[in-house]
Amino acid sequence: MSILSVNNLKAYFLTIRGAVRAVDNVSFSLEKGESLGLAGESGCGKSTLGYALINLLPPPGKIMDGRILIDGVDVTKLSEDELRKKVRWKKISMIFQGAMNALNPVYTIGYQMSEPLIYHEGMSKKEALEEAKRYLELVGLSRDVVNRYPHELSGGMKQRVMIATALILKPTVLIADEPTTALDVIVQAQIINLMKKLKKELGISIIFISHDLSVISEIADRVAIMYAGKIVELGSSDSVYLKPKHPYTQMLMDAIPTIEAHELKSIKGEVPDMRNPPKGCMF
Repeated sequence: MSILSVNNLKAYFLTIRGAVRAVDNVSFSLEKGESLGLAGESGCGKSTLGYALINLLPPPGKIMDGRILIDGVDVTKLSEDELRKKVRWKKISMIFQGAMNALNPVYTIGYQMSEPLIYHEGMSKKEALEEAKRYLELVGLSRDVVNRYPHELSGGMKQRVMIATALILKPTVLIADEPTTALDVIVQAQIINLMKKLKKELGISIIFISHDLSVISEIADRVAIMYAGKIVELGSSDSVYLKPKHPYTQMLMDAIPTIEAHELKSIKGEVPDMRNPPKGCMF
């Protein structure tokens, strides 16, 4: 059985001008230890899908229909209290976009990493701090980072802290929303290699959200291409990258810069109005 199964998921933003269909009838599954790359241009619904999977859509966002099964449990049917205590960060966790800036500047790293262990696992402060040190080592940081404040860390170190924090309650699924954004290419490569290592060692399943197809190609077993709230193509990395079938996917691949190319290719046209989408294929 799949670790995560999403069936006909619809997540809309209910505005005074109409419902924006940010995620519209999306279905996919995720196996244990598998990594799924979720790619598409800005505004296609990638991050909204990530938030919907943990039922944490910001207002006026709302899950309108569909099922999200994690270990056979439909999270759309759970109360907020049940989600907080049983699902979020325990079964499915998320590294948010711009997560490096999510650390509280007035608390130490150790304090911030220990808090979920004390709240969810009932650990003492000493036990939680020791566990935090262990997870810092797991992501390649020294144990004394627990005593530091966020401003004392580099961007890459803060991103590693966020990865460690997302994993500290041992979830089975990790959603990584643009985890390499704003990092230089060397640190990006380090973060990608770290996530591949953690997937292998911990056996976790990863949903890797990015607009950077070259980054996704390094980590994903399968790739889903999103456009205007829908998954327009889903397949193995090799099939999507080497033999794309959907015209949008083909144009995305053609737009990847190469050394041999004399000019950059772009995708012409405009994204349709998501409040009143056209019939048939959105592209």
